[in-house]
Amino acid sequence: MKVALIGVTGRVGSRLAAELLARGHSVTGIARTLPKEQLRPGITVSLADATKPSTLVHVIAGHDAVISASRFQTSDADALIAAVNQAGVKRLLVVGGAGSLEVAPGKPLVQTADFPDLYKSEALAGVRFLGRLRNEKDLDWTFLSPSAEFAPGTRTEKFRTGGDELLVDANGKSWISMEDFAIALVDELEHPKHSRQRFTVGY
Repeated sequence: MKVALIGVTGRVGSRLAAELLARGHSVTGIARTLPKEQLRPGITVSLADATKPSTLVHVIAGHDAVISASRFQTSDADALIAAVNQAGVKRLLVVGGAGSLEVAPGKPLVQTADFPDLYKSEALAGVRFLGRLRNEKDLDWTFLSPSAEFAPGTRTEKFRTGGDELLVDANGKSWISMEDFAIALVDELEHPKHSRQRFTVGY
């Protein structure tokens, strides 16, 4: 497939790019400015601002899917959805956050007492982004939330997927490596099972 990847230079975006390329997909990295670091061979970089449809539409037109791996506080759900629709791209996959996952019926992780203040603004922005997607009538979207602990690690290819509830292991730990997260998202790209849904991945 031909995939446009917003946030290609980030920690998650770079791992998604590696997974996509390893599976033979064509990757267009979307960036506001030319990356300072060397990107993986095979990635085409196009300059565009994902918060401004006028710059993004012509760049993503002709792609099979758009993946957004940008921080929510620097994203604009309305602008991104408008651009994807205007470009005629059929699918949008979003790297979500864990803050919107439920730890009890109707209680998201971000509302728990021990949720770190440092990450609260980003988590709440993610909640709003997901809410906007859920009100979208035209676009085929998917939002993949990682587990609570989400960091670079090992590509194990052994993980579980779930729905709206936070996944925890037998010891009560909620975690996933960025490498295995990338596998789960590209699996969804290739074999859609969560059209117009949020799902999660964890050990």
